Amino acid sequence: MDFFDNLPWAWALVAGLVGLQIGSFINLLVWRLPQMMQHQWQREFALANQQQKIVPPVFNLAFPRSHCTSCHTPLRVRDLVPVLSFLWLKGQCAHCGAKVSWRYPLVETSVALLWAGCVWYAGPTAAALAWAVFATVLIALALIDADTMLLPDSLTLPLLWGGMLCASLGWIPVTLDQSVWGAALGYGLLWSVQAVFGWFTGKQGMGEGDFKLLAALGAWLGWTALPALLLLASVSGVLFAIYKRVRGRLKAGEPLPFGPHLVLGSGLFKVLTPWHVWGM
Repeated sequence: MDFFDNLPWAWALVAGLVGLQIGSFINLLVWRLPQMMQHQWQREFALANQQQKIVPPVFNLAFPRSHCTSCHTPLRVRDLVPVLSFLWLKGQCAHCGAKVSWRYPLVETSVALLWAGCVWYAGPTAAALAWAVFATVLIALALIDADTMLLPDSLTLPLLWGGMLCASLGWIPVTLDQSVWGAALGYGLLWSVQAVFGWFTGKQGMGEGDFKLLAALGAWLGWTALPALLLLASVSGVLFAIYKRVRGRLKAGEPLPFGPHLVLGSGLFKVLTPWHVWGM
């Protein structure tokens, strides 16, 4: 242990290696979780309507095995080494040669850097672990929302309760009162915006997943962070929508996911706030 105590970067290196593995899991989670939700809805519908013959097979994080999405060949262990497998195979499937998205190594690298950065600033502490997990879950939520317009309760709700738990344990520099009020106001603010929008237009401009995500962010960052966070997210969303319209990739009235912009807003807020304020 003396080696690690005398060389803080060694802890960061270990955390980065752990982050690589977690980043690989996040890639799996982002791809499979929406499909798992769809399978679950189909199973519930089939069972509710006594359509036993069309109940879809079980689909989860463990089954079926990781495979190429083009040729469906199960991947070998050497095909699943974070970042290195992608580089070794030159971004192609080892079996059929299909292109593999650059997003996979980018996510793995980003999560690794986040884990290493948290441990570098805070050391091997509960605070570093808490913020690393927080950032990792946000990356997963942003990617899932960008892909599918879904923000799963299985991620937003644990993130919400995790923020209040960390506040109660003193792992994050937000009091339990600030965390609870942050969660309540975060949910209430977007719910109110949606209610007013729906009353005037008769349309749904925002999903409940966005309410829960902002509630979770409020639980981690405190209620005082919400105005700045919402401003940053709104500006980001507007700029992105303008960019899409200029490029002809956004039709009038076409919805856009707001979750990635909430995540970006929280990240910008965190970066612009002095590290020592957050116990790091």
